[in-house]
Amino acid sequence: MSLVPAATRALRLLRFLATRPGPVSASTIADELQIPRSSVYQLLEAMAEEGFVTRLPEERRWGLGVAAFEIGSAYLRHDGVERLARPLLHQLTESTGATAHLGILHGADILYLLKEQPPHAPSLITGVGVRLPAHLTASGRSILARLPRAQVRALYPDAASFTSRTGRGPATTAQLRRVLTEERHQGWSIEDGQVTEGFVSVAAAALDHNGHPAAAISLTVPSARPVTPRALAGRVRDAAAELTRRLNGRTSP
Repeated sequence: MSLVPAATRALRLLRFLATRPGPVSASTIADELQIPRSSVYQLLEAMAEEGFVTRLPEERRWGLGVAAFEIGSAYLRHDGVERLARPLLHQLTESTGATAHLGILHGADILYLLKEQPPHAPSLITGVGVRLPAHLTASGRSILARLPRAQVRALYPDAASFTSRTGRGPATTAQLRRVLTEERHQGWSIEDGQVTEGFVSVAAAALDHNGHPAAAISLTVPSARPVTPRALAGRVRDAAAELTRRLNGRTSP
């Protein structure tokens, strides 16, 4: 028997939420895990304070919080996601002449882990270690589009959560929801001049073993370059699918 029952219950609760298709009620958690309801509420409140779970008051349900996603992302980084993705980015740059990036979600930002740039390519603000608002970037939105809506709402609860660089891009929760719905259906995201004027990016997410977005691969070119974003999107989707396979990921609907 565990000598730290509260910690064991908290870990069981996290694992349970991770296996559910969406948020669940506290009573369901108590019944499924056979934990007293009073203990479940205490655990949920403590875990919510640390960001590991999120409460949906209108639905009276609980789901995974941003901190849980960050822990999963950290595991993937330590497990060599960069090493697995680096040859894929190199191949993309070689075959398309575009600048390729690998990024992960870090809070409400996209954090760039890798960058492959062809010779004589124009300078970009993006680079290894750079963080940008996720809702403005193709990489960030390709990940946000694959997250449960509860997590997106937790990241963007109101208009004050949105920043702008060029005056373009979603500025409200409703606008972001519409963009994410459209990009989720088409299977890739696009950003044109929302980060830097004169540049367009496309991105697709790679998934982990739970079908959750682990990272995003993107391609960036000058807007004036004679290549359609849809043509680049096909290449970036193939690369993201290969990274999903290398991560032993599961494709979700």
